[in-house]
Amino acid sequence: MNKTINHCNQKASDFFSQYESSNAETIHSSWIHHLNEKGGLALDVGSGSGRDALWLAKNGYEVFAVEPAESLRNLAKINNNHSKINWFDDTLPELKIIYRLNIKFNLILLSAVWMHIAESNRERVFRKIANLLKPGGKLVITLRHGISPDEREMYDVSFSEISNFAKSHALTIVTHQKDKDKLQRDEVKWEAVVLQLPDDGTGAFPLLRNIIINDNKSSTYKLALLRVLLRIADGMPGVAREYDEDNMVLPLGLVSLFWLRQYHRLLNSHFNLQQSSNTNTGLGFVKDDGFRKLKNISTYDFSISHHFIGTESIALMKSLRDVSSLIKDMPVKYTTYPGTDEQIFSVIRHRTGKSDHIILTLDEMNNFGKFLIPKNIWNTMTQYAVWIEPSIIHEWIGQMQNYKNNKERNLPYEFYLNSLLWLEPQRDTSEIRGIVSEIQERGEAVYCVWTGKKLKEKYEIDHCFPFSRWPNNPIKIS
Repeated sequence: MNKTINHCNQKASDFFSQYESSNAETIHSSWIHHLNEKGGLALDVGSGSGRDALWLAKNGYEVFAVEPAESLRNLAKINNNHSKINWFDDTLPELKIIYRLNIKFNLILLSAVWMHIAESNRERVFRKIANLLKPGGKLVITLRHGISPDEREMYDVSFSEISNFAKSHALTIVTHQKDKDKLQRDEVKWEAVVLQLPDDGTGAFPLLRNIIINDNKSSTYKLALLRVLLRIADGMPGVAREYDEDNMVLPLGLVSLFWLRQYHRLLNSHFNLQQSSNTNTGLGFVKDDGFRKLKNISTYDFSISHHFIGTESIALMKSLRDVSSLIKDMPVKYTTYPGTDEQIFSVIRHRTGKSDHIILTLDEMNNFGKFLIPKNIWNTMTQYAVWIEPSIIHEWIGQMQNYKNNKERNLPYEFYLNSLLWLEPQRDTSEIRGIVSEIQERGEAVYCVWTGKKLKEKYEIDHCFPFSRWPNNPIKIS
């Protein structure tokens, strides 16, 4: 980017005149309706002539204008200054000066900047910019398509790249508009993308996002716990019960069961992917008399309603106890509110014994103890799971790729993604339909569970609860 900055310094007067030849309302007409009527704090990265910074200041924003080309910045300060504009000599991807201010913004604008960022730096830039947004804040990125007309470095850009970054960093895409060049250049096309950091109004969403993306993590445990809670919130929300004024409670056994389910496929992959920064330390719940004895069972079996007997039942009970203990002592202990030692989640463990016969019911899962989760976080998970989970997956893969053993294997991103797939039980009514047919062949009557009426020739077999909300196989006949 230094080459681009140097060229802007050398041609500062020319660029100033070019940028000032069109007004901001025309340039940004595709997303102007997203401006906040009450203003707020705005960050204009690559502010150029100061045209957009002045426009935002006149619309009520306190503007932090970043322009690394000194000559261009000086012209902007002379010609487009305003009492609500603060000028900064700062550069991407670090934005060191802006970060030192410890400020979050209602609006961040990267107008005609993205194409100057090398592909190798873009994920880092997106992450740093997204972390500067307030809850509910909007990020505007304009994408220029067309070769560089001068010595400035320009790279190919795409909406799909921005879309992927948004999913990975838990931002929603609000607007995507294609546009012609306002300077009438046929060889140049533009796209405007408006993204937003969702705000549930409780502070839970940015808190979760901070844990996922910014929190210190020496292993994948924090990410694993959040994903488990998300999966329960999205697929089995009815299992949560009110515990007290501030918390919901989940069966600790269910949290542990989902934990085993997600790690089972991951650890049984061909490469046994490293999951912590210490190559000499294995995962705390992987024991010879527990998890390792479950290696050859199906990942689908870690689901409510499944039946275990004999040594597999004993190993499963041991694994659930091991996971329950680890969850309490590791991710729960070290997942705290920012700047404090106050734990976000709580665990109350119960003693359980050995059993060579277990059916995975909710009552059985409650025997392992209680997992307490703040109500605002639980409600956010049930509403925003579709936005939060991709960021967990992306961060988890990033963690794994940086671990020594995994890095040496040089595995593709897709391999990690496939290893983290969440396998859902398959909806299958064939077994129950066969039982019904046998009953009818014996001449016995079959009755609808809802109406009590005798079934005739035509009937349907389905789940008592929608399979998408309760993925198990107890089925009703109607």
